[in-house]
Amino acid sequence: MPLTDAKIRNAKPGEKPIKLFDERGLYLEISPTARKWWRLKYRFEGKERRISLGVYPDVGLKEARDRRDEARKLLADGIDPSAHRQATKAARAQDNANSFEVIAREWHASRSPNWAAGHADKIIRRFELDVFPMLGSRPIKEITAPELLATVRRIEARGALDTAHRALQTSGQVFRYAIATGRAERDPSADLRGALPQAKGGHFPAVTEPDRVAELLRMIDGYQGTPAVSAALRLAPLVFVRPGELRKARWADIDLEAAEWRYIVTKTDTPHIVPLSTQAVAILRELEPITSRSAYVFPSARGADRPMSDNAILAALRRLGIPKDEMSGHGFRAMARTILDEVLGFRPDFIEHQLAHAVRDPNGRAYNRTAHLEARKMMMQGWADYLDGIKQGAKVIPIRRSA
Repeated sequence: MPLTDAKIRNAKPGEKPIKLFDERGLYLEISPTARKWWRLKYRFEGKERRISLGVYPDVGLKEARDRRDEARKLLADGIDPSAHRQATKAARAQDNANSFEVIAREWHASRSPNWAAGHADKIIRRFELDVFPMLGSRPIKEITAPELLATVRRIEARGALDTAHRALQTSGQVFRYAIATGRAERDPSADLRGALPQAKGGHFPAVTEPDRVAELLRMIDGYQGTPAVSAALRLAPLVFVRPGELRKARWADIDLEAAEWRYIVTKTDTPHIVPLSTQAVAILRELEPITSRSAYVFPSARGADRPMSDNAILAALRRLGIPKDEMSGHGFRAMARTILDEVLGFRPDFIEHQLAHAVRDPNGRAYNRTAHLEARKMMMQGWADYLDGIKQGAKVIPIRRSA
């Protein structure tokens, strides 16, 4: 006779375990302490086996029968229900070990020794507040582009568009880390190019996360184009001047022996000095025999009497596969400003001086172009060395110099 709820409720324990049989191998085992377990007896490959289906009353009679039927379907397909359960449990544990949060924290731990403490704290806090609540428990290999977009749009909806862009960028780095370590097959953030509106206030697209900067630099090194455009691309992150100033650079304004580039800032009509790192000097010396007959360091391919076009660097970035919503020619300035401050810990006024922004002393007077020049030379060399280090995948210790 099949079991009934009344029969199960009224069953009393004995001195030894009691078995109340239902149908098709399902039975209820009652222990001397009155605990009641659902079990299924079945045969697989000629051997009798048993599997637990839950504890009564947490699992009622109907649910126990449903679980029995699911197990018997597996048997019909030649699958041992017990082995299937173990495999499912192992897969679930593997998914938990490879959740987005676990891998993001692992990625952060591997990268943060190269960052300033404040920068590292800011990144993990952003994940904890905005990304982990939505995606943290999900197996990273199962996260889709729409899920990731919904997460960053929640950030955008509260008016934090810049934070949304940064969250998307750092999430992409986590996905790429998961791919590199064999725990994901693709980066869904790559499908979201242009999905968020550009940040307001005239900001230019820029790569500012060190891992992605390293990727960008390696892509630039592999650029196959004219010597002038190739040199301009490699020099742009080292000097981070305005794109128009870079493309119009004149040999007469550059002193390779002194490692300085002096020119008039077109935006403010003021003199400016760019200390040249040894890496920048090497690029210019390599280019000098090729373009020194022109007044321009980077002459146009259409004629040496004019500089290369204002679209040359942008076109080169696009040829490298770098989308317009991720990086612009102007973005090298934002890259340097962010990392010099947040990662390398240089004084903000040194950085602003080097960006040719208006910086005033405590009395409100504008500093002249030679202000803090020695400190800025040290900063520019440290910046170039840092870029070389991350490009080569080195564990670079942040350079914190405040004087």
